[in-house]
Amino acid sequence: MNVTFPPEKRHRVIVNTDAKNEADDQFAIVHAILTSSFDLHGIIAAHFGQHPGRPEDSMAASLDEVNLLLRLMNLEGRVRVAPGAKRALPDERTPQPSPGAQLIIDEAMRDDPRPLTVLFYVPLTDMTSAILLEPLIADRNIHAIWAGGADGPTHYGKEFNLGNDVHAANLVMRSKLAVSQVPYPLYGHFCVSYAELAEKVFPQGPLGRYLVEQLSEYNAGSAKMEMEYRSLGDSPVVGVLMAPHAGKWSCQPAPQYDPETCAMTRLETGRPVRVYETFDARFLLEDFHAKLARFARERS
Repeated sequence: MNVTFPPEKRHRVIVNTDAKNEADDQFAIVHAILTSSFDLHGIIAAHFGQHPGRPEDSMAASLDEVNLLLRLMNLEGRVRVAPGAKRALPDERTPQPSPGAQLIIDEAMRDDPRPLTVLFYVPLTDMTSAILLEPLIADRNIHAIWAGGADGPTHYGKEFNLGNDVHAANLVMRSKLAVSQVPYPLYGHFCVSYAELAEKVFPQGPLGRYLVEQLSEYNAGSAKMEMEYRSLGDSPVVGVLMAPHAGKWSCQPAPQYDPETCAMTRLETGRPVRVYETFDARFLLEDFHAKLARFARERS
């Protein structure tokens, strides 16, 4: 049974992903592509900062990974893919122009009554660049769902997506955009076990095998010694759009972050953003398993 949705009910979506940063973006990218209530208008490949041991051109590595996933899904050339910024904003006034930022502008300015939702598994560089390049989009009906930020330091220091572009995060939080935030205390603990991956994902054709093998390879090379589980931290971003009430959230004054330390303050006069505290992992993981199994069955 394939459930269809009226065109006017489908979510107009762009995915922004640092696909080769770790090993969880791949699951969230595939999940977004396989979700039939999403009207996917493109995938933007994002940078993931300049860090020792990581690719110098991290955006290009993300772009290659997105294209690899699309080849495994036999969707290459059928989903628009755009390169994003190669690096973070140097300050709060200077955008990083890119085809990815232009994609956001074009879709935001399109005459469509549906909101545009941009799913950010990444720093917010491309969203902020789009606003700086075309300020009119700040008044358009845009919803940014972001995996990033934290109330304080994480167990590894600065929260990664925030730390890779603090200027961008501050500008988005001060904008008029609707924002749903999936901060580190939630996304960092959205876990799946190796046993579940081996039983539910690995058997699902070349795509399932690749998803599990690349995750296992990444974990094996990690100093964190996380050999029995993995946090699929980007997946709740997909879930928040699919089922916004499948998690606990509250409206909080928009945060601002110190550019050096990433320390957070909330301005009591700041506009509200939706901050998620929990999300139903079983709902989301079982949904992913079912969609992946159906995809593999239809392709076999």
